Amino acid sequence: MSDMVIPVLCNAQNGISRFIEKHYSLTDFNGLFISARQDALNFRHRMSQPGYFSDWHVAGDPTLIIIRAGVLRIGLRDQGFYDFAAGDMFIAQDKLPDNIEFDRQMHGHTAALVGDQGLLAVHLKLASLAD
Repeated sequence: MSDMVIPVLCNAQNGISRFIEKHYSLTDFNGLFISARQDALNFRHRMSQPGYFSDWHVAGDPTLIIIRAGVLRIGLRDQGFYDFAAGDMFIAQDKLPDNIEFDRQMHGHTAALVGDQGLLAVHLKLASLAD
């Protein structure tokens, strides 16, 4: 194992939210494979009830979201979606640049809880998206 791949919700040049893969190099410390340190600003515990839905919006600063229970569906403008279940994680960072104003008809993503299980997650606000 030489790297770890984490999905990242980000913006294309036109401000449209999309997912890319971020590769983190891992160093072998006697069988413990670990990435370089990355600064974090804070973390929050999250809980959402079945039926939760958030209409089109963008994320703020890069946030690593770790799903502990439930299934969170992130919807994209192209009608595609990604489902994240317990044990999955992704980074949300599709905040628009200062020179682009949010357009509810064009930008962002949706978030919905799938199924009848509540969502438990951890949001870890990152200082930046490490290279």
